[in-house]
Amino acid sequence: MKYVILIHSNPDPWGHPTSAYTAEGRAIPKERHEEMDRQFEALLTELSASGEFVTAEALGDPASSTIYAWSPEGSFATDGPYAEAKEQLAGFFLIDCQSRERAEEIAAQFAGPGSTVELRPAMWSGGEDQ
Repeated sequence: MKYVILIHSNPDPWGHPTSAYTAEGRAIPKERHEEMDRQFEALLTELSASGEFVTAEALGDPASSTIYAWSPEGSFATDGPYAEAKEQLAGFFLIDCQSRERAEEIAAQFAGPGSTVELRPAMWSGGEDQ
């Protein structure tokens, strides 16, 4: 079953990896950042080798987004970001795991300084969750 790991963060300035741009991340010593980077690369290598990694993308600054909405008169566009929230969607990973427990085990490793992680099942036509 496929799961999406959504990473919410508030880097300032906007940048990736978000942990390098959040207040919490900037407070961590360089050596600890390097160790965390090595651990994350090892996780990505493991997920790729096992076939659980499907794809991932980092997202651009929410201030550069455009929101499209619908009204009875037709669609219209406004400047982003979508939510007036402190944290924004910073990126996502799509993984394919044998169980929800395995997806939870993986997602827990994505939480970083100044970031929270949301795990959701992905839905697609013909999927087990339909």
